[in-house]
Amino acid sequence: MRLTTKRRYALNAVLDLALQPRGCAVSLKEISDRQKIPLAYLEKLFRKLRQSEVVKSVRGAAGGYLLTKNASELTVADVVAAVEEHELDRNHCSGFCNCNEHMPCLTANLWKELNRTVYDFLNGITLEELIRKIRHEKQ
Repeated sequence: MRLTTKRRYALNAVLDLALQPRGCAVSLKEISDRQKIPLAYLEKLFRKLRQSEVVKSVRGAAGGYLLTKNASELTVADVVAAVEEHELDRNHCSGFCNCNEHMPCLTANLWKELNRTVYDFLNGITLEELIRKIRHEKQ
């Protein structure tokens, strides 16, 4: 699995949101300014994050975005999976060598196991844990 810009930006933006006081909606402009992420790019990411129910939008003068759950209930895998068009398996290995339907891939199981390990690792880290580490590093 590669650490793409999309994944990194999404995770930074959601962590920024999670660091704000609970119940206070945050505008994408604020996140964009703090995280130095282009606003147009954030809008696309948050559309996907909203569709995956990681965040919800609040309309009005004090509008913006909120997490749909507590930071202790959302994992890094939730955020990453929300912004990807495909599963976390970026190899798209169908079990055949070079996607050739006639020659079995000898390492397909290795790549599937690696992807499962990465997913399990990311699924085991909550946003709350990352926030705790961020706050600890600032001290």
